[in-house]
Amino acid sequence: MKISNDRLTITIAAAGAELQHIVHNDSGLDYMWGADPAVWGKKSPVLFPIVGGLKNNTYTYNGHEYTLGRHGFARDQVFTVTEQRDTHITFTLTDNEATRKVYPFRFAFHVRYTLQDSQLKVTYIVENTGDKELLFSVGGHPAFRIPLVEGTSYEDYYLHFNRKENTGRYPLSAAGQIELTPIPMLQDTQELPLHKSLFLEDALVFKNLASSAISIKSNKTPHGLAISFEGFPYMGIWAAKNGDFVCIEPWCGIADNVSATGNLNEKEGINRLSPGEQFERTWEAEFF
Repeated sequence: MKISNDRLTITIAAAGAELQHIVHNDSGLDYMWGADPAVWGKKSPVLFPIVGGLKNNTYTYNGHEYTLGRHGFARDQVFTVTEQRDTHITFTLTDNEATRKVYPFRFAFHVRYTLQDSQLKVTYIVENTGDKELLFSVGGHPAFRIPLVEGTSYEDYYLHFNRKENTGRYPLSAAGQIELTPIPMLQDTQELPLHKSLFLEDALVFKNLASSAISIKSNKTPHGLAISFEGFPYMGIWAAKNGDFVCIEPWCGIADNVSATGNLNEKEGINRLSPGEQFERTWEAEFF
């Protein structure tokens, strides 16, 4: 499915409601990673109803144990288009027999893509359609192609934070859980130079950054993009080994930490909705 305006043309697949292409109509640039299956065969998976991995891929709820894979099941489900106009489209996933076996909640999960000038807005809407409290996490995982233009290299690009940062990253254990103590990383700076060795130990995970926006820029081209993520308390920055891309991942939720009990009610970053309530968050990307 496509939506477009004068500036941008966006392609989204119903499978996973996953972004496939973001093309700037003036330059012809496609900002999305090409999903080389030999490196990483995804482009922008939607993370729901968990973000990251669970300890032993399991959790308990009301005395029952459930198995749920990394980042949840939404990225592997086929969504239904429930609204479409020239410049916006909404995909919807509701609970079904398969989801209830691993996640015993009733829900409606909507992913809405909206174009406005040179900006894409990605909105996650979670509705509790059941009769008990809904526990969930949600997040984005978009992969942007680096280098963006011919004649530049991966190392010609850097991340620019819109506020000065003094924070560490939270490393992941060998099993994929978040360690309890951060490692110093961003010290009195707004810039993080990109190089592929950054991600040899998996994602850079941050909690409560001072910034509400991160840009991908280069001194060798005017082209780049900026991601705004107000309302998302966690941020992941990642690339696969030797991947020509970088993911900027706004999260409302986070992987289990190494001391997690496995009880979903006690999980860090879990969001709660009473029956009939609705949760909504939007991240925005501007392309130039």
